[in-house]
Amino acid sequence: MHLEIVTPEKCLYSGEVELVQLPGKNGSFEILKNHAPIVSSLEKGTIKLKPVGGVEIFFEVNGGIVECKKNVISVLADN
Repeated sequence: MHLEIVTPEKCLYSGEVELVQLPGKNGSFEILKNHAPIVSSLEKGTIKLKPVGGVEIFFEVNGGIVECKKNVISVLADN
């Protein structure tokens, strides 16, 4: 899956990942390969991602929006 995390100021992450865990309005949720299309708002919290063949990376956000469609995940984050 391809993930991009952007803020109004910069791109925080762009690359291939195995999983993404996000702080949703109704609790934390994960997106894995072939996830159904989704658009969701995010709360203040931690985004956890696992790059392909890498170690977990964490980003703190103050909210935002996530869209997942055809294994492309776009996160518009408030920082």
